[in-house]
Amino acid sequence: MTKQFKAEMLLLLVVTFWGISYYLMDVSLQELEPFTLNAFRFLGAFAVALILTFPKLKSVNRITIKYSFYIGVALIFVYIGATFGVLYTSLSNAGFLCALTVIFTPIFGYIFKGTIPDKKLSFIVVACVVGIGLLTLNENLKPAVGDLLCLMCAMAYAGDLLITETAVAKQEVNAFQLGVFQLGFAGFFNLILAFLIETPRLPQSPEVWGSAIFLAVFCTGLAFIIQAVAQQHTTASHVGVIFTLEPVIAGFVAYFLAGEVLLPRAYLGGAILVASLLVMEIDPKTFRNRKLNRSKRERIV
Repeated sequence: MTKQFKAEMLLLLVVTFWGISYYLMDVSLQELEPFTLNAFRFLGAFAVALILTFPKLKSVNRITIKYSFYIGVALIFVYIGATFGVLYTSLSNAGFLCALTVIFTPIFGYIFKGTIPDKKLSFIVVACVVGIGLLTLNENLKPAVGDLLCLMCAMAYAGDLLITETAVAKQEVNAFQLGVFQLGFAGFFNLILAFLIETPRLPQSPEVWGSAIFLAVFCTGLAFIIQAVAQQHTTASHVGVIFTLEPVIAGFVAYFLAGEVLLPRAYLGGAILVASLLVMEIDPKTFRNRKLNRSKRERIV
C-alpha cells in the first residue's frame, strides 16, 4: 500500500465529515448566523488542536505562518460561499456547485502553475461532472445568489488546494502546523466579520450545541489537519476528484436524517462518482508489473 493510497484514504475520511457537515450546518443555522457559526467552528477546532498538540506547535516558523495566513484568507471565501449558499439556494444546488472544485483545481493548476492534466485525469474530471450533475441537479435549477455563492466556494477551495500543495512541497513548511494555524487565522477572520455584521452568540439548544461541536472538532479541525498532512503524498487535482464524493455522502445523510429521497438518476450519478474514484486509484502499470513479476516467479519455480 503506497503513501499516496493511504493519504487518499484519509482524504476519503475528510470527505465523509464534510458530507455530513451540510446537514449539520442546516441544523446549526437555525440558531447561529453564518459568520458566527464559522468562527465557532474554526476557533473551536484551533483551541482543541492547540491544547492537545501544543508541544508540536512551539517550533513554528515564519514560512509556515505565512502560508497558514494565505490559506486562512482562502477559507474565508470558501465558507462565505458554502454557508450563505446553504441559506439562499437548495441543498441539491449547493452540493453540486460546491463540488465543482474538481473542475477548477486542474484549470487553476494549469493557469498558475503550468500543470497540464493527463488524459486519464481529464476523463475522470468529465465523468465526475456528469456524476455530480445526475446526483444533485433537478429540472428547476435557476441562477440565484446562493448558486453564485456556492460557485465562489468551489473556486476558492480550488485555490486553497493549490496553495496547500505549494506549501507542503517546501521543506521549511511543517504540514501539521500548517493545518492547525490555518484554523486559527480562518476563525479570527470570521470572528471579526461576525462582530462587524452580526450579533454573535452561543448555541441555545442541545441539538445545535452537538451539531456545532461536531462541525468544529471533526468537520473542521481534524478534517483540515488531515488534508494538509495527506496532501504531501498526492496532488491537488487528485484531491479535487476525491472530494466529488462529498455530495454522495451528503445525499445519504439527507436521506437517512432528513428524509430526502433521491431520483433514480441520482443513484446513477453516485455510481459514476465511485467508479471514477476507482479508475483514478487503479494504476494499470502496477497491475502489469505484478503480472510480470508473478510470471517470472512461476518460471523460476
